[in-house]
Amino acid sequence: MTAQIRSALKNTLSVLTPELIKSFRRGYTKADFSKDLMSGVIVGILALPLAIAFAIASGVGPEKGLYTAIIAGFLIACLGGSRFQIGGPTGAFIVVVFGIVREYGYDGLATATLMAGVMLVIFGIAKFGSIIKFVPFPVTVGFTAGIAVIIMLGQVPNFFGLHFASGIKEPADAIGKIKLYATSLDSINLYSVIIGIVALLICIYWPRVSKKVPGSLIAILVTTAFVKILGWDSLHEVITIGAKNHIPSGFPVPAMPNISIEMMQKVFQPALTIALLGAIESLLSAVVADGMTGTKHRSNTELVGQGIANIISPIFGGIPATGAIARTATNIRNGGTSPVSGIVHAMVLLMIMLVFGKYAEMIPMAALAAILFQVAYNMSGYRIFIKLFKAPKSDITVLLITFALTVIIDLTVAIEVGVLLAAVLFIRRMAEVAEVDSVTSELREDDEEVADPNNLAARQVPKGVIVYEIAGSLFFGAIDKFNSVLEEVSGHPKVLILRMRQVPSIDAAGIKMIEELFMRSKKEGTTLLLSGVHAQPILALTRAGVMKELGEENVLGNIDAALNRSREILGLPLVETHIPFVPSVAWEENLEKPWIPENANGIVAEESPEVIVERVTEMNMQAIKDEVKDYDDKDGSK
Repeated sequence: MTAQIRSALKNTLSVLTPELIKSFRRGYTKADFSKDLMSGVIVGILALPLAIAFAIASGVGPEKGLYTAIIAGFLIACLGGSRFQIGGPTGAFIVVVFGIVREYGYDGLATATLMAGVMLVIFGIAKFGSIIKFVPFPVTVGFTAGIAVIIMLGQVPNFFGLHFASGIKEPADAIGKIKLYATSLDSINLYSVIIGIVALLICIYWPRVSKKVPGSLIAILVTTAFVKILGWDSLHEVITIGAKNHIPSGFPVPAMPNISIEMMQKVFQPALTIALLGAIESLLSAVVADGMTGTKHRSNTELVGQGIANIISPIFGGIPATGAIARTATNIRNGGTSPVSGIVHAMVLLMIMLVFGKYAEMIPMAALAAILFQVAYNMSGYRIFIKLFKAPKSDITVLLITFALTVIIDLTVAIEVGVLLAAVLFIRRMAEVAEVDSVTSELREDDEEVADPNNLAARQVPKGVIVYEIAGSLFFGAIDKFNSVLEEVSGHPKVLILRMRQVPSIDAAGIKMIEELFMRSKKEGTTLLLSGVHAQPILALTRAGVMKELGEENVLGNIDAALNRSREILGLPLVETHIPFVPSVAWEENLEKPWIPENANGIVAEESPEVIVERVTEMNMQAIKDEVKDYDDKDGSK
């Protein structure tokens, strides 16, 4: 028992041990620190305009974006499971955050962020690091492209300097935005458009000059100087950050957000969306980093780090944070070697905010809009989006519906519907490829040499025996298809052999089908034999009691055993096969005589990994109880 507890503690500690500590254990040199310092400074400068832009686009003040990039970025670097991950606010959260703030205010957002952080920690400790695998690719591409469109739409007023009539609030949905913009075209500010175009051109073409200094920073410096020198902010009403927001020059004071049970109930669904989106985004970023460096991140540790960062972020007035792919890639390209570069990036941001925060208020909103246009363009993944139109129709359907729902309705609904639709279409596809057919007469007439040693073409099928073969999982989606074929079994054969060598799994509906087929066969005087049954179906049939009804001797490992069992039932002499034995199911390899059951199926069921795990767990629980009892007895004797 003590060994089991030690093992469990060791696994938990492994998940909770940050990559920062492991990097130091591997050996951290002055040369490594020099590289991390340089990379952290560059990434910190890059993160400044993005943090401000993402916060404003999300409907909160620019300072909240900076707080998030500093606090969450620091914690993700310290506690995460990737060497290169740079965390902070990202474009993926803009749609969700904007909707929450619009409906519930910042307290609702803080509550949702904190709840999402707790969920992420639970995901990590429960080892759900592979969660990214369960989100279908068309869903990810669809909602990412949808988010890009929403971001672009949301920045149209800032880029064109639109003014809305007094009392009119900008709608959250895309159609409402487009209608409002269309009615406000007469308020376009030409000077804002000029600033926006200049900033956009700098963002696009600056990388040709230098890739070390981010183009977004140059765009902000140039356009801010341009507006201030020419006085366009006062003369021509070019809106700057300071016209709507104030950036503090001090460190935020920690304070618990106003959390209530009622608010938690209201924002539970958005909180789950933030958690899932944060997990997907951070793990995607870590995978990209692995591909660029040849390293391997620890996904569960990364989720725990992301979770703690999102728990602490709202306490310091922040918003949701996750791993940022662009900043992480920049970190790698500039020589980052460990999470220290992420810590440096957070410290650089803090220094900039404390020293230059007041100057950030001079940044024109049109320049921030241009930066977000480029961010949206980069995250849209339009090439992948277009390429997916060559995929199966079901994937195209999922892609377009997820994209449309993200743009028109809501990201939460889009992900839920997209995943559900993808699952339903997958089930349908699996049901379509599942097959069941009689292979008796066709194979009797087949005189060609057959490569498959388990094929019936080289065997004699006794008269009065019909063989049907099932291919594909025997699950609820395919039952009607199987039943419609098996109901056509005519002539009341003496023996019906159901070959299941191509059935890897079976569910409750499949078990029910086998049971009903057995009852119908029994009523018609037909003996049902199962041939080539894999371990999972054996376990499922044994647990359901169907194995006992069928009879151990009627569930066999391969077709030779099934044919000889049918001869035995018909009173015919057994036939010794001259074909070399090749296991048709994996468990046959462990039996000396797989064609003679002798409780072989029972052994398979008992030795199934699922049963073994349950048995070990039961033994451990009993051992714990015994040890506690012994301790109590000893303690009582003192």
